[in-house]
Amino acid sequence: MRNDFNLADVPVVEASDLGFVIKLMVDGGQGLALLRGMHESEIRDIEDRIWAEFQGSSDTRLAVALRFRALLQVFGSRRLKALFLERGFRILVAAAREAAARPLNVRFGFSSQRMLTALDLATARQATVVEHHQMPMAA
Repeated sequence: MRNDFNLADVPVVEASDLGFVIKLMVDGGQGLALLRGMHESEIRDIEDRIWAEFQGSSDTRLAVALRFRALLQVFGSRRLKALFLERGFRILVAAAREAAARPLNVRFGFSSQRMLTALDLATARQATVVEHHQMPMAA
């Protein structure tokens, strides 16, 4: 097996790949893991399940595991935690989508400010447009 996995540029994965990990957390009763963090043993349990249950190549599994760790780390930011509390669980889908596609260097992780901006835009409620109907004038 070749060892050519570049930790300075972790490959992009599908959002559904990270969605698999989010589902593992939620199904395991750890839906608030991004908010409260996880112990190393809990992270390793999730990673073991990634290696055992995820259907994909070894490189994809590794990329998913590394992106999951980086996602946990970036949610240590106070502002991202506040956004999670404000927006609720709908942030999980957006977080998986963003973490799957963003550039990742394992040494530096994700930029918390860029992640905050992206998640804020992705989870903002759409303003409803009220149409003004012209009322007929009485004669």
